[in-house]
Amino acid sequence: MSILDWPPVARTRRNHGLEHATVHVLNGRYPGVGIVGRSTPNCFYIYGDLTAEQVYAAATEALARLRAGQTQLVIHPGCGTNFVASGALAGAAVFTTMNLGRRRKTWEDVPTAMAVATLALLLAQPLGPLLQERITTSADMSAMEILGVRRISTFGPSVYCVDTRS
Repeated sequence: MSILDWPPVARTRRNHGLEHATVHVLNGRYPGVGIVGRSTPNCFYIYGDLTAEQVYAAATEALARLRAGQTQLVIHPGCGTNFVASGALAGAAVFTTMNLGRRRKTWEDVPTAMAVATLALLLAQPLGPLLQERITTSADMSAMEILGVRRISTFGPSVYCVDTRS
């Protein structure tokens, strides 16, 4: 069994996919509203100036669209996976560049390190969505059920927990 099939990981991946699809739906319905999500094995969170009814309606639509085959909705450009992939590649490129050779590094090496980091960031652009598709999200919603949406913040920005079962 792959670690991706381990129940807590598999549930988190499905919630992550549904979270992304929900954010896509919300962004389409409410352009200009800042929306952020985060996933766990039992639920996903939506942060944004919305109502529980709006979040529930979007999550329900997202689930239906994923079940109908719109699997591209599990990929989101604002996903942290993209940032991790970019940061890891850029950091590795700079580390490798700065540690090549035995001479002491100086400020003269900074432009080279910046160029290598920029190249790594360009190369990482397709990597983040690929990692989302293959590792950090799942579009398999066959057993997914939305149990409800509840607001968990009592003051400040709205935070909603979308409880799921799969």
